[in-house]
Amino acid sequence: MQIDLKRFHTAFFDEAAEHLAVMEESLLALERMPEDGELLNRIFRAAHSVKGASGTFGFTDIATFTHSLESLLDRMRDREIMPTPALVELLLKSADVLGALVAVAKDGGPLPPAVEQLVAALDEARCGGHGNAATTTAKNSDPPPPKIVACEYTVKFVPGHDILLYGMDPLLLLRDLSQLGKIAEVTADTSRLPELTALVPEECYVGWVIRLVTDRSSDEIRAVFVFVEDSSQISIETTSAASEAGSAIPAGPQSGEMGSRGAGVLTTASAASQPKARNVETSSIRVSVEKVDELINLVGELVIAQSMVNQVIGQIPAEILPVMQGALATMDRCTRDLQERVMSVRMVPLASVFRRFPRVVRDLAGSLGKQITVKITGEDTELDRQMIEQIADPLTHLIRNAVDHGIGTPEDRQRSGKPPEGTVGLHAYHEGGNVVIEVSDDGRGLDHERIRRKAVAKGLIGPEDDLGETQLHALIFAPGFSTAEQVTDVSGRGVGMDVVKRNIEALNGSVSIESAPGHGSTFRIRLPLTMAILDGLAVSLGGDIYIFPLLSVIESFRPKAVEVKTIAGRGEVVMVRGKPVPLVRLHRIFHCPGAITEPTRGLVVLMEHQGKKLGILVDDLLGQLQVVMKSIESNYRKVEGLSAATILGDGQVAFIVDVPGLTRLARGH
Repeated sequence: MQIDLKRFHTAFFDEAAEHLAVMEESLLALERMPEDGELLNRIFRAAHSVKGASGTFGFTDIATFTHSLESLLDRMRDREIMPTPALVELLLKSADVLGALVAVAKDGGPLPPAVEQLVAALDEARCGGHGNAATTTAKNSDPPPPKIVACEYTVKFVPGHDILLYGMDPLLLLRDLSQLGKIAEVTADTSRLPELTALVPEECYVGWVIRLVTDRSSDEIRAVFVFVEDSSQISIETTSAASEAGSAIPAGPQSGEMGSRGAGVLTTASAASQPKARNVETSSIRVSVEKVDELINLVGELVIAQSMVNQVIGQIPAEILPVMQGALATMDRCTRDLQERVMSVRMVPLASVFRRFPRVVRDLAGSLGKQITVKITGEDTELDRQMIEQIADPLTHLIRNAVDHGIGTPEDRQRSGKPPEGTVGLHAYHEGGNVVIEVSDDGRGLDHERIRRKAVAKGLIGPEDDLGETQLHALIFAPGFSTAEQVTDVSGRGVGMDVVKRNIEALNGSVSIESAPGHGSTFRIRLPLTMAILDGLAVSLGGDIYIFPLLSVIESFRPKAVEVKTIAGRGEVVMVRGKPVPLVRLHRIFHCPGAITEPTRGLVVLMEHQGKKLGILVDDLLGQLQVVMKSIESNYRKVEGLSAATILGDGQVAFIVDVPGLTRLARGH
C-alpha cells in the first residue's frame, strides 16, 4: 500500500517552526546562562524532533544538516564542550540555516549557500575547535554531575486502527522508545485481532506493553508518541526504581547517531523531543485556517439570521409572544456564546510574534556597538491569527527604530548618567475590549526641534505653524520623513514609519506616541481583538446605513448655525467647545441623494484619527451594534473610504467606514 505523505507536510512545517522558535529562544538564554543544563536539553530535543520528523517525510537535506548540529549539542549536554559566546553564535547561525532549509522544503528553491561551511564548522566545534577553550578538559575541571536514579516504566501503547493510513509505523515508535533507555521486556497485545476473513490490511490491530528502564521523565517518554496520542491509547506507569540506581543504562542507538547518510536511515517523529510536554488530560488538534474561516462565516450567517428573527418578532400573535420571546432569548444567548467560542479558536498568543524580537535586538545591537536587553510582558495576550500575521512587520520596524534611533552607545548613555545597557520593552495588555501593544525604550526620546526643522525643510509645515506635541509626533509618520543624520543599513531613508501607520490602520487600529527628551519613547498600538467582528455606531444617510468604528467615535451633536463656519483656504469647520474641527459632508463623498445637507438639521459625529479630529455630517444616529464584517474587495472591488460591509437584521446591507481612507477623501472635498 502506497501512502502519500505530502498531505502531512503542513503539520511537519508547523511543528518545525515551533521547534526552531524554541531553539532560538533557548540559545539566546544560554548566552546569558551558559551553566543552565536544561536549556541545552531543550535545544537538543528541538533539533532531534526536526531531524526525526524530516527523515520520516523524506527531507534528507534537513535531516543531514540537523545530524551535525545534534552531534555537537550531544557533547555539550554531556559537558564535554562548554558553551562560549563564539559557540552560541555558531549555533544561532545553524538555526538560521536550518530554518532556511525548512523553507526550501516547503516552498522550493536552491539550498542556502552556507550549508557546507556550517557543517564543517559544526564538525570542527564538535572535535574541540571553533575557539572553544573549554572542551574536553571540562569534565576534568568540573565536579561530576549528580547521579540520576533510573526507573522502570510500564508503557502500554495501543495504536488507533487508522494509524497506518496516516503514514505512521508503530515499530518505528518502539525503536524511538528504545533510544531513551533499556527495554527489558516487550509483550504484544493481540486481543483486538479479528477473524482472518474480517481482517483489513490497512488497519492496525496489535498493541504493545513495554517495560522500559530509563533515567528520563514520563513526559519525555510520552513525547515519543506526540504525533499519535490523539488517536491512540497510551499509558505510562512507574513500576519501580531500577536495581542499580544511578548506574549507566544500556540503550539502543545513541540519540546523536544516524545511519548511513546516503541511505537516509532516520528516527521517526520526535522521540525525546517535545519542548512543550503535553499533559495526559489535555490534547489538541491542528486545523487549517481555511476551515476555521469557513466556520466563522457560518456563525456570522447564524448571527445575521438571529437578528432577522428578532426583527419580525413583533408580528407574532400576542397569545404566543411570551413563549416565543423566551425561546428567542435562549437562542440569542446560545448564538452569542457560540460566536465567542468560535472566534476564540482563531485567537493566538502574541508570544508567537514577540519571541522573534530578542534575536533581532541582539544582532542589531551587536552590529551598532550597543548593549541592549529586551523586556517582554503580556506575551500570553491573544489576538486574531490574521492580525498576528500582519502586525509582525510594523512591530519589527518599531523595534529596529528603538535600537537604532532611540538608544545610544554605552559611552553616550554613561555621559547622560544612564547605565551602559539600554532597555527595549515590548508589552501587551487588554484595555476596553481592545489589545494594546507598547514598544518602548529608555533612550534619547524624540527631539522635537529636529522634527520641526525637518518638517519645515520638507514643506510639511510652515515656519510659523504652532503645533502641539501630539501633532509634532504625528509628523514622523509622513512618507519620506527621517531625522537620521546619515543613511545606514538600518535607517535614514525615511521609509518605514508611514508603512507602519498604514499597516496598523488596515487592521482598524491606531498608533500614538509618548516621548520625553532624554528619557525615552513609547509607541502605543491599539487594535481590535479581531477583524471579523466590529463594534460600531450605525448612522443613516439618505436612506443608506453606514457603520462607524466605535473605537474612533468621540461624540455626536447637532450644531448651531453660528458654529458652522467657512474658513478661506481650509473649507468648512464646526466649532467644538471653541476649537475649529474640519467638517466633512459624507453625502458628497459617497454621492447619497436625499441626504440632509443643512448641518443644523442633521447630526455631526465627532471622530478622531491620529490625534486629529473630524466632524462627519449624517442624517441621524441608529445606535450601537456589533456587526459581522464582510469583505467588499473580495466580492466586488476596493472602494476608497469603505473597509467592509455587513448585513443587518432586516437583511439590508450597511457599509463600514474606513476612517483613515475617509480622512484622505475629505481632503479632496
